[in-house]
Parts: sequence; C-alpha cells; structure tokens
Amino acid sequence: MSKTYDVAIIGAGPAGVSTALFLIHQRPELAERIIVLEKATFPRDKFCAGAIGARADARLAGIGVHVDVPSVAIDGMSIVVTGGAAQSRLGRVGRVVRRMEFDHALVRVLRARGVQVREAARVTALTPAASAVHLDTSAGAFLAKAVVGADGVGSIVRRSLGLPFGDLHAQVAEVDTPPVPGDPPRDVLHFDASDRSLVGYAWDFPTLVDGRALVCRGVYVLGIDRAPEADATQLLAERLRERGLDLRDYRVKRFSERGFELHRPFASNRILLVGEAAGIDPILGEGIAQAIEYGKLAGSYLATRLGGGELRFDDWAKHVALSPLGIELIARSVLVPGFYGKLRPAVERLMLAIPDMMHLPMSLFAGRALTMRTLSHLASAGGLSIARHVRATLLKQPVHE
Repeated sequence: MSKTYDVAIIGAGPAGVSTALFLIHQRPELAERIIVLEKATFPRDKFCAGAIGARADARLAGIGVHVDVPSVAIDGMSIVVTGGAAQSRLGRVGRVVRRMEFDHALVRVLRARGVQVREAARVTALTPAASAVHLDTSAGAFLAKAVVGADGVGSIVRRSLGLPFGDLHAQVAEVDTPPVPGDPPRDVLHFDASDRSLVGYAWDFPTLVDGRALVCRGVYVLGIDRAPEADATQLLAERLRERGLDLRDYRVKRFSERGFELHRPFASNRILLVGEAAGIDPILGEGIAQAIEYGKLAGSYLATRLGGGELRFDDWAKHVALSPLGIELIARSVLVPGFYGKLRPAVERLMLAIPDMMHLPMSLFAGRALTMRTLSHLASAGGLSIARHVRATLLKQPVHE
C-alpha cells in the first residue's frame, strides 16, 4: 500500500520548492510528510533568461535560505523605444542566474531540511478521491491529502483540472552569445521595444556560463486571445544579424509562458496551482521572483488549511487575488492591451522624457519601497508631462512641452 503524504508537490522549480520551504518554516513537523515529484533529474537545464528580482532573495532570506550560485549583479535597466533610448540605475535591484544552478541549489536546501525530492518521477495521471489524491508516476504510485501543481506551462495538474492553456500566452526564443561592441553595461537589464508592430520585446541580459561572461539575448512574443503571433526565432535571427552574429552558431532555446488570468480557476478539491501553472506576469514574462512569491503564499495557506483539515481550496483564487502578488498580477494583466496598444506611444515618450520613471518597475522588481524623495521627484517632474503625453496619444496631437 502506498504511503499517504500530507502534500505532494508536482515540480521542483522555484514555485514548488519554495512552497515546501515556506510550509515547513511554519510547520516543521510536516517535513517528512511532504514529497516533491520532479520529472527531470538534477542538475537539469531550464530555459529562462534568469533575471531574478532582489525581492525573491529577500523572501528566501526571511526563512534563512540563501541561494549562493554564480550570478551577475544588476543595478538598473535600459530601454530602446521608437523615439530613442533611456537608462536608469537604482542600486542593487537583482541578479541574473542560471536556472540549472539556481534550481539545483534550492533543491539541495530543501533536502537538507528533511523534505523528500523524488527525481525522474513524471506524473502521468491524477485521480482525486474522498480522502486523498492518487498519483500515477513513472516512479510508482503515490497518495497525497493535498496536491500542489507547480509543473510549469505544460502542467499536467492544470490539464487534470480541465483548464485551457489560456488567452495570454507567450513564445520565447533565446541564445547565449559573446559580448559585442555596443552592448549595454553589464549591470543593467536591457530591453528593446522599438518595434511597435511586435506585441512583446527583445532583451540583452548579462550572464555567466561556466565562468564566461556572455550575454543572453532573446525575443518575447505575447499572444492575446489566440491572435497570430510573430515568429520569435526569426525575429531573434534578425536581431543577431544586426550585431554581426549568426543564429546558426548558437543553441537556440525555445519555450512558452502563460500569463495570469484571474477568471481562470486554478484550484479544486485538494488541488491548487502555483507559479507558471497558475500564470505569471504577461507583460514582461517575469517568473522567478513571482514563483517564489507564489511559494510563500501557498506555504502559509497550506500550513493553515492542513492544520484545520479544510482541503477544498475553493478560496485559493480569492486568497491570491487579495495578496500583493495577486494585485500585481491582476494589474499587469489588465494593463496588457494598453501597454502594447493605444497607450504604448505615450508610455514610450514618457520614459524618454523622464528616465527616472523606470524607478517604478525597478523598485517592484527589487521589492523595494519607493522613498518619499523619489515619489516627490517623479510627481513634480512627471505629473504634467504624463498628462500631456497621454492626451497627445489619445487625441493624436503633437506634444508641446
């Protein structure tokens, strides 16, 4: 007879592992009653640009977890838009890591705290029953009182709930190349949104691969309501040619992402979704820090529900929506049409006119509260300019400063 675990977490990425870490932080006696099932074996590669906001490290540090892996420190961001370029720094806002190293290190921390992580255990079926969920995997059968689906964009847990892929979906292509003349400084995340026909952007992030200082270059293409999408790989090839690079010389990494949509259910009796299985930021596709935020939220939620024996999870969506993470994700989802639509010219002109406006997304990325000095500066410098640029866009009139 299979052992019955209190919680089975499907997927050993940041969302799944952090859920376990935050859960046992509150309920350490549950460590031996949790199992994490991962279809791959570590160290396993994970396609991702690797930018992680400092807020994620801060959340983990709050429970005594420090993920010490090679990384590139990030102090600011730069952007190219149709009318020009802007750059701003705010001090340490995050770092760029390699997911192969980061995820493996996080799993080692979890194992050291007594939680079993079963590798090469691909879940093939979930069957909810009255008192547990039956899991069929390539490593055998398991029973769990509660299941957390942290298995990414292709989530079998999500599919078992009968949920569609979603209307906010992105295709991504990326490569790692040597630096070339004209690259931005290595302490900034660089975004190129100069092609207004593209619902998305290109990026150049500094990275370290086997100790070599390289640049991760990619293209993010967002699809909305199943609208036709641009070819991310073709756009990446064109972008590389402009820099004297040939796509054929590099390993192309392609992957998909799912944007957060509150109207899509992401829980049922004894089963809930976190991380990209539930949905992440659709505007930029930021995922690592949000995955850890999901883990913090789910860990606390499960600690309470397991203590009281209430495992219907019918209020998980509301719990997410009322959290800082949920408010952020809802706001970004709502802003998608405007950000990539009729307000895009106004947003671009505003960023060029007031580069310090980038302090807003950088502060969010870093998990840092905006100081009154910064808010006062942005308000005094930007209030009138914002009104002018938005009005000019909506009325299609020139801007008169």
